[in-house]
Amino acid sequence: MQNIILTNDATSELKSLIATSGSDKVFALYDENTFRHCRSLLANLYGEVSITDIIIPPTDAAKNTDTLASVWEALQKKGASRSSLMLCIGGGMVTDLGGFAAATFKRGINFINVPTTLLAMVDAAVGGKTGINFGSLKNEIGVFREASAVVCDTNFLHTLDAENTNSGFAEMLKHALLSSKEMWSRHISFDLINPDFRTLLPMVGESIEVKKNIVAQDPQEHGLRKALNLGHTFGHAMETLALKRSNTGLHGYFVAWGLVCELYLSCVLEKFPSDTMRKTVQYILSNYGKPNITCKDYEELYDLMLHDKKNSGGVISCTLLAEIGDIRIDRHPTKDDIFEAFDFLREA
Repeated sequence: MQNIILTNDATSELKSLIATSGSDKVFALYDENTFRHCRSLLANLYGEVSITDIIIPPTDAAKNTDTLASVWEALQKKGASRSSLMLCIGGGMVTDLGGFAAATFKRGINFINVPTTLLAMVDAAVGGKTGINFGSLKNEIGVFREASAVVCDTNFLHTLDAENTNSGFAEMLKHALLSSKEMWSRHISFDLINPDFRTLLPMVGESIEVKKNIVAQDPQEHGLRKALNLGHTFGHAMETLALKRSNTGLHGYFVAWGLVCELYLSCVLEKFPSDTMRKTVQYILSNYGKPNITCKDYEELYDLMLHDKKNSGGVISCTLLAEIGDIRIDRHPTKDDIFEAFDFLREA
């Protein structure tokens, strides 16, 4: 079971983890934004531990081979060994790319994830998926490698703007749909316009537990872990299309829109309750709006979905629900089904 620490004092937790790690050198990977906004929250750690910073460009557009190579080069030039430790401090891009860099440098050095966004805390930093984008496709290259620890300090959440809070909450809503009606009800009642962080904090812990328990049962994504792809088959296609067109957008927004499509298909194909679907869709559209796609984009979106890593034999595979918590993996909607779901998203 992955060591996940929910805390209000990341500095103390990291001091303890570093002291017992047996590391000869410690490196901290940031992107430019998290270095500017979050490093100061760890100032006391730097006062007691010798840490070498590595800074990379921000945003998902930098999650590529060039940035990966720059991290390898920095580790090499600054004398990292197989006994070194890397702290991946940032959002999902940093934990994805940093984890992959650590997992492959000298065939693997230890790393600790310190997620600084809500999205990274409940999704990217937990579960052992690492990787980069490649050939205009999301997360095309990577490995499964769990961080030796994940330190979630809720103080970092106060550095987020509204859009980043919303982005992370979309993954939490997904976890609620995978879990229970009670958890779902709490989430669609949460006020994202004026978020109460005191209310949000236990919800973060609950969301992490949902993902952690699923990953523990299926770490390599052979079965149950595919449940965590709910919303992602459609969402990744829309996100990849936006990336190809140099349009900015946060991952959680695409997941939210993907949830709309896949809940619609859940109603059509798995008899998911239409009232529950419509309440969830209403919550999503009121907080996330709609994506900038038209019917002219459907063929390209469909082609992108065909390249999804979850597919086999050229057949699109996605996760659907028969009820909240009643998960149906490896479902294969037809092309007509998929176009209908995009229609529903645009017209809802």
